[in-house]
Amino acid sequence: MSQPHFADGGLRVTGLTITISDMVFDARLETEKAPSTCAAFAKRLPFDGQVVHVRWSGEAVWIPLGDLDFGVGYENHTTYPAPGQILLYPGGISETEILLAYGGVNFASKMGQLAGNHFITLSSGLDMLPEVGRRALWSGAQDIRFRSA
Repeated sequence: MSQPHFADGGLRVTGLTITISDMVFDARLETEKAPSTCAAFAKRLPFDGQVVHVRWSGEAVWIPLGDLDFGVGYENHTTYPAPGQILLYPGGISETEILLAYGGVNFASKMGQLAGNHFITLSSGLDMLPEVGRRALWSGAQDIRFRSA
């Protein structure tokens, strides 16, 4: 049985495992709603970083990515992600970042309101999300790793 592929020939990853510190989450790429973002991110797997607590957006953690260019524009973008939704902000008025909502979020930066591409949804471990936020807020940066499942 062959693996599905993106139009550009890249392997289509749909399932992910996301590890934050010692917590493991299953997730899916939103390939139908954000195909370009998913393809660009899948090419970078495994993807490692650190999450820190947001400053302006509410109950979320983020991975600051500076001027990293994923080569995508807006698709399936939102300012109000639900808990367990992960956004990619492709850059522009603020730096590139990945944001994971664990509670109520109004996505913003010091530059003002932002919208990010909802491209990943957690499918397990939602009950552990408040702990992710608590640890990032009170203990500092937490290691995160995305890998194909």
